[in-house]
This record gives sequence, C-alpha cells and structure tokens, in this order.
Amino acid sequence: MKTTLLLSMLLLSLSRPAAAQITASTPYLSPSGTPISGTVRDAAGHALPGVNVFLKGSFDGVSTDSLGKFSFDTRQTGSMTLVVAYIGYEPQELPVALGQGPIALSSIKLKASRAALGDVVVTAGAFEASDEKRSSVLNSRDVLTTAGALADVAGALNTLPGTSRNGEEGKLFVRGGAAGETKQFMDGLPLQSPYSANVSGSPARGRFSPTMFKGTIFSTGGYSAEYGQALSAAVILNSTDLAPETQTGITLLSLGQVGLSQTQRWERASVAVTGDYMNMQPYFGVIPQQMLTAHETMSTSASYRQRTGEGGMFKAYGVVSKSHSGVRTPAVGWENGQPVDLRNNNTYLNTSFRSHLRGGWSVNTGLAATRDEQRVNLGVQAGASTVNKVHELEQSIVGRVVLTNDSVGTYWNLKVGAEGLGQHFARQVQMNREGQGTALPHRAFDEQRATGFAEANISFTSQLAGRVGARAEYSALLNRWNTAPRLALAYQLNEDNQVSAAFGHFYQTPANDLLLSGQYSPALRFERADHYLLTYQRLTSLRTLRVEGYYKDYRHLLRFDAAQPHRPGTYQSTGHGYARGVDFFFRDRKSVPKLDYWVSYGLLDTKRQQRIAPAVAMPSFASRHNMSVVGKYWFNKLHTLMGATFNYSSPRLSYDPAFQAFRTPSYQEFSMNLSYVTTIRKNYTIVHVSCSNLLGRENVFGYRYGAAPTDQGSYQRVPVMPSAPRMVFVALMISINKARPADTNVAPE
Repeated sequence: MKTTLLLSMLLLSLSRPAAAQITASTPYLSPSGTPISGTVRDAAGHALPGVNVFLKGSFDGVSTDSLGKFSFDTRQTGSMTLVVAYIGYEPQELPVALGQGPIALSSIKLKASRAALGDVVVTAGAFEASDEKRSSVLNSRDVLTTAGALADVAGALNTLPGTSRNGEEGKLFVRGGAAGETKQFMDGLPLQSPYSANVSGSPARGRFSPTMFKGTIFSTGGYSAEYGQALSAAVILNSTDLAPETQTGITLLSLGQVGLSQTQRWERASVAVTGDYMNMQPYFGVIPQQMLTAHETMSTSASYRQRTGEGGMFKAYGVVSKSHSGVRTPAVGWENGQPVDLRNNNTYLNTSFRSHLRGGWSVNTGLAATRDEQRVNLGVQAGASTVNKVHELEQSIVGRVVLTNDSVGTYWNLKVGAEGLGQHFARQVQMNREGQGTALPHRAFDEQRATGFAEANISFTSQLAGRVGARAEYSALLNRWNTAPRLALAYQLNEDNQVSAAFGHFYQTPANDLLLSGQYSPALRFERADHYLLTYQRLTSLRTLRVEGYYKDYRHLLRFDAAQPHRPGTYQSTGHGYARGVDFFFRDRKSVPKLDYWVSYGLLDTKRQQRIAPAVAMPSFASRHNMSVVGKYWFNKLHTLMGATFNYSSPRLSYDPAFQAFRTPSYQEFSMNLSYVTTIRKNYTIVHVSCSNLLGRENVFGYRYGAAPTDQGSYQRVPVMPSAPRMVFVALMISINKARPADTNVAPE
C-alpha cells in the first residue's frame, strides 16, 4: 500500500483532471480566447504528426496529432506570427490577426530540408511521455488514469517494459538495476529526494504530481550526455510553463484527505498555491491494516511563472511537507511485526530560467536546493542489544547552465553545459543495550561534484541521424575523475519504421549509506555500467510497436564485509555483473473506438556481486519475466472513463544469511478504476473510484530472516506482504471557475 497514498491526487483536480486532459485533438477553448486550428502536410499531401505550431514570442501553441491536425486557444490579441516548425522540414511563418474571431488554416504544407537534421529522430532507450508529441508512448493523462498506478509517475512507468515491480518499495527498478540506479530530473536538475520517506517493506511514492509536468521522458538506457549519476535509467520531468487559467480547486478523499488550491493567471505570469492534509486513521477503521498503524501528512507548495522578453521564461517552485507513519514491519521474533515510527520533514526549492541569446544561442540555467530529515524509532525487545533510533539529515544544492546553438552548421547542432553539486549527509544512531540507550559516534560526509558535458546531433542524410557526446565528472569525496562517451544512431527504413542503436558509459557514486562508512577507503571508485542497445520501432496512426534488445556490463560495484560494516578498509570497488534482455511494447488506440490499450513485456537475465553478496547471483529485486496489460474505455453517454490493469512478475529470489536462495510466488495484480465527469453548481467535477488488487491475491514481496540459524541449521523467515489485500478509495474533485468541456473533449484520443 502506498505510503503517502494519493497525495498527488490533489493536483489531479486542481490542474488537469484525468478524463479531461487537453490535447491537440481534444481542445478546450476558453470563451475569452481566439481559437486557432488547421492541418499540416508535407509536399506530397501526407499528414505530419508532431509538428510544433506556436505564436512567435509567446508560449501559446500545440503539436499536431496523428492526422496532422492542430487546435489551440490564445489570449493574445493583435497582429502576430504563427510559426510551424518540424525536424526535417523548412519552418513556415504565417501572419495572423488575433481577437477578431476563430482562425482556420485549411492546409499548411512544409517542404523537406536537411538543414533541420533530417527526418529521423534518435529514440534508442527512451520512452517519451508528453502531451506535445503524438509519437509519445505515455502522456500525463495516462499516468493519472492507469488503474493501479494511484496517480504516481513511478506507478505508471512500472507498466512499461524494462521495469521489475517491487511492491515493497514502490520505486523504479530498471533492467537489473536497483532503485538508486534510476535518477529523476526536474527541469534538468537532479532530484536528491524524489520519493516520499518510507520504511523498508512499506512502499514509497513520488513526491510530485504528474500534472505538474508538460512532458516526461523515461529513458531505460543509452540516454543523453546531459544527464548522469544513473547506472540504469533516467526520468526527465519538464514542468509546465504558465498556468492555463485562473481557478480554485477542492479535493475530498475517503482516505481522510482534504486539499485546497488557488491558481491565478495573468497575461505574462501565473501563481499557484496548494495545501493539503491527510490522516488515514478513519480509513483504517473501515479497511483493517496488517502493517500500517498510522499515516498523517501535511504539505504546502507555491509556484511562480513569469515570461521574460521574447521566448524567455523564469520558474520558481517550492514545497514544504511533513509526514508521520507507523508501520509494523515483518521480522522474525515479532508476532505482529516490529513497530517502526517514521517522521520526515522535507523542503525543496527549484528555480530555472531560459532565454534566447545572440548568434543562434539559447541558455537554460537552474538552481535547486533540498533539505530532507528523517527520524526513525524502532521497537526493541527486552534484553536485546540493537539499534532503536536513527536520525538522518541530507542537505544539497545543485546548479547548472546549458548553452544550445542550432545555427552552428547546416547538418548539426551543439549543446554544452556544466553542473555543480554540494552535499552534506549525516547520520546519528542510538543503540539499545539491556534497556539503556547509547549514542554511537556521529558520522557525516561532505561531497562536492563538478560536471561538464558536450553533445551534438548530426544529420548524415535525410534518413540517417546520429548523436555523439561526452560527459566528465569529478568527485571531491572520491578524489577521482570519470569520462563517459555516449553515441547513438538512428536509421529510418520508411515512413513508419525506424531502427536505432546506442552505446555509452554511465557512472555513479556509491549510495549515501555506503559512502558514509567507506569514505576513507582509498580503493573507492565510481560505479560503472556500459550500455549497448538495439531498437526497432514501428509508429503508425495511433499504433506503436517497439522491440529493444540490450546488454549492460557492470564494473567497480562496491563491496564490503558485513561483519565489519563501519571499517573503511573493507570497502572495495571490486563488484561486477551484467544485465541483458529484450523489451516489447505495443499500444493500440485505433482498432476499437474509445478504447486505448497497451501490452508490455520484458525478459531479463541479470547477475551481479555487490555489497555483502559472497558470489555472483541474481539480485533479489529482479524478476525474469514482467508483463503488463493496460486498458481504458470511454463511455460517452455515461461521461465515464473506465480503466483496468493486470500486472504479472515471475518469482523473485530471496537469500538467507547463509546465501541460500528461496523463491517467492509470482506477483499478480488486477486493478480497476472509474472516473465520472459531471458538474456541481456549474463547476467542473470528477468522482473517482479506484480499487487495486481487486481479486485480493496474497502477493509475497520477499522474506525476512532471523539472525541466527535454528537447531536444524536453517533460518526462520517471515513473508513481506502488503498492509491490506486491497486498497479502495473514493475521491471528489471540484474545479471552481472552470466550465465543463463538451463530451467529445474528454474521450480518449
């Protein structure tokens, strides 16, 4: 069960309700604006999907759908220029007169040009979820309406191939990599604390609502040199610009949550303020819990957006949150689980600025700061000598600047950038010895990391394109450099089919808890993974087929002696491993009207030796087979969107202290949800009902073992299971000052 359980559902109603997500093909036009619509085709008359259409000097625009059509609303007035731009074609600029009624452009034709890097787009290793691109695999509405995802970005991405579902963590485990090997970035800046605080065995969820982002890219390997410190995957989140309109939001959940928000939109700026409170004790009285004994959260956030000059944008976002959870985590010797009390205080600030410069250059810069504090109290048994209190504090600040030039050559462009990080991590542990508390020495480390990168996109022909780049990093804590080359090629077989290949070196410093103990070891190095990917993709009207094979070679993984966890000399970067497999994805939005479904499957073979593992073995978090089937159907007359998801993962391995392996049962879950669109006193309203694991299957995520063997030489074990067999909730979400769109605007595309 999710630890902060639908915290982001608040923003579902405040920004863009699930069943009413605005897209190019389903416009919602404000009565105070000017509607602009049209169709974009190539010289042969074929429709062009994914073409960028926008008003020059503003952020009003949209991308064409699979039929080349576009439609958007603008509050601009007077004479302006409409820009139509697409990779591989010469851009067009059309004068338009705004404020005098609807503008319909029956047919806009673009001429092919090699000056824009050709027709082909490098896609190896990346799924892009964006409302602005018709070739995307998932968009923000998919995140919100995928049954079982609970409006969580990671929950929805876990239905894509390459991921292994870990119900006890709730995070992203990609292609044989641990959760810490997938990093998330907001507006280009790495998130140091992307998930809510959680106790091991009690799943976390993302801190940020998917409705905050206009685009999300999930790259399962071979990603750009612009991003680093991730051995396995990168989740790249791009926040929205100006809020679309002024409105007030109210959210009420049966889980014990109330949320309020106010958004104010002006011509060149917008401000949004949110606040919510959740206490799940009443819910526990209706749905008894096996593990979760308390859950309370409070948070408030504010965002400011300001247009600056022609094409410039300044963004500032801040959030402060507090949470308290009580959990009975599975443990041998505890009849109902070991009680754990977790309190977390988190503060996050993100600012960014982008603008055009002279000579074809543009700049994108940002600064982010994080403060995350956790206090954990562990239940202890009489006479036991064990840890009973842990206090952790992490503070970090990261900044970056990126310069891009699209005019350096006819067939290529250039991007260069630099990034700097300052981090402080501290931990204080208290031991319980025969009823007496003893504080262990305070331990901490400080890290400064500097990074530089350069990358170019090159058009060799109208069918062949490439991306070449390199990234260099220096860690003051490790006192080491690394250099990571990245290379990708893509070849367009025909209008619908493309093959891509990618290669790269990827480095990451060891996890905080390992750096804390091993920071003085001279043998400590960056952990490394080399990626090799080969992709085939077929993209037709409202259908996507994607098959990708990959191989990852792990080197310099950190190992240490479990009997001497605080001795730096035992920490060595001698671990190694591999991950290889095939991912399959098929999505169909055409065969049945109003039906949208996708099927994903991943085959994974992986082994590694790291941390305290005495030999090379399959990690306990990896599943050999992972499959998801997701479907959504819009009942037009009932104004209802129904969704269903089935997830399957093959058995995982669990290792006892003697490194003997045990298999868990397979993971199976069937979830459903319903979203009913209506109005209350003419205010846009959604009633949302959801049930995860509808059939109540008793999934086992793993096992916990006793510290000492029994007389028979085996180790006692207890299963790690969900807090409740099902999670059921009802939500009422009201957007005040927002009219209800027409029925045709809320159906799936």
